[in-house]
Amino acid sequence: MSLHLVLHALAVKKHADAPVLAEFTGLSQADVARLLGEAAGSGRVVAAQGKYVLAPLARLALDGHYAREYANVRANATFLQAYENFERINVQLKTLITDWQTIEVGGARVANDHSDASYDIRIVDRLGNLHERTDRILAQLVQGLPRLEYYRRKLTEALERAEDGHSEWVSDARLPSYHTLWFELHEDLLRILGRRRAE
Repeated sequence: MSLHLVLHALAVKKHADAPVLAEFTGLSQADVARLLGEAAGSGRVVAAQGKYVLAPLARLALDGHYAREYANVRANATFLQAYENFERINVQLKTLITDWQTIEVGGARVANDHSDASYDIRIVDRLGNLHERTDRILAQLVQGLPRLEYYRRKLTEALERAEDGHSEWVSDARLPSYHTLWFELHEDLLRILGRRRAE
């Protein structure tokens, strides 16, 4: 299960180093480094500039393991209902991020240059309200799969930084921003439940 979890973490994160994977999985950095070394030796992961990515065949093999690894979760009615509730809020989060990244000027939507502080504050306030509802759902998901506490903690941290005026923590893809973490959480849930992302 430990190796599966490390490979799963790479599938969710796309590319990451050992410390990031250790935080995600809850395993020690030493254990993660050892597992990555074994996976690299067998061709399941590829090292590149200090980070790791899944090899294509390893990704296919990983996809075939989810039904067995998460059979209990897939049979958990409370977890499945919480997931459905998450998907409903996911639609609202998409709208919120669109409103964050664009602004209406003269009846047209244009890229938000974040020069209107009051506009951005309103969006962050909306994000805070959405997070309160999300946190209750995450609490239910964590009961079924405790490692998801990682997202609950990290999303709260990202929101707090955004509320402190660091606007990049809303959606900057270069950071573990709220939107970045949300995307990873959604990917995680889709994988463990065998669902597909709606385009």
